[in-house]
Amino acid sequence: MDKLQIVVTEEQNGERLDKLVSSQFEEFSRSQIQMFIKENHLTLNGEPIKSNYKCRPGDVIEIEVPEMEVLDVLPEDIPLDIYYEDEDVIVINKPKGMVVHPAAGHGTGTLVNALMFHCKDLSGINGVLRPGIVHRIDKDTSGLLMVAKNDVAHEKLVGQLQAKTVTRRYKAIVHGVIPHDAGTVDAPIGRDKNDRQAMTVTDDNSRNAITHFNVLERFKDFTFVECQLETGRTHQIRVHMKYIGFPLAGDPKYGPKRTLDLGGQALHAGILGFDHPRTGEYLEFEAPLPEYYEVLLTTLRTQ
Repeated sequence: MDKLQIVVTEEQNGERLDKLVSSQFEEFSRSQIQMFIKENHLTLNGEPIKSNYKCRPGDVIEIEVPEMEVLDVLPEDIPLDIYYEDEDVIVINKPKGMVVHPAAGHGTGTLVNALMFHCKDLSGINGVLRPGIVHRIDKDTSGLLMVAKNDVAHEKLVGQLQAKTVTRRYKAIVHGVIPHDAGTVDAPIGRDKNDRQAMTVTDDNSRNAITHFNVLERFKDFTFVECQLETGRTHQIRVHMKYIGFPLAGDPKYGPKRTLDLGGQALHAGILGFDHPRTGEYLEFEAPLPEYYEVLLTTLRTQ
């Protein structure tokens, strides 16, 4: 494991930590530096530190560069519903039930396994288990997501997510009849202290989260809505809709005990738009609702 060191100078006083380090070592992208910090491979004066720390003269920054891991995620010949592809980015319509990247209990059959078979070039910023993955959607959420084919594209796409310029609109069916036509949920989301596998609205160790929604259609006991993400927290739409009293139909984690048997939440990432990382051209894609979702809507209309 290589060990690198920087001693902050007077001229570097006040510089943000991750920016300073990435400017000193051009072989590492800023996203890689942030990953080093997150995994405690980078320390300041011998202690863990946050990316946004403002450096002071005399600070000693040390980086223990981890050895390259052997890529043990195997390519699998799994069909992909590709909406767009070029040398920088690929847009996939993910089916309900597919996990995005390998994790405990899901080592095969994931979108990453399929992408590794289809693409010979994926960005390595997120490491060996999540190559190219810029953002995720849950296993039982269907719809569009973008994948980066190189590190430059990855950083630019992540930058757009952080700047909140990416269009992400979801269709959802929720329990209850929402009386107003539109609304915004602005409530921070963090890990649920009572269930480490769940998220919740909380002020403790949370991050700001904003979801906008519009009512598309009302039924007897349900509402069909479109939700637009301003931020992208884990389970954000599912948590926010539960928080305001309208949990997603079919949701086994955040829905009521008696919900529709759909094999997961009725949530579809239908519209995705972003600026192309190389050309700057705005691209927008729309994926139709899955068949089961259309059948459900038809059923609700007749009740």
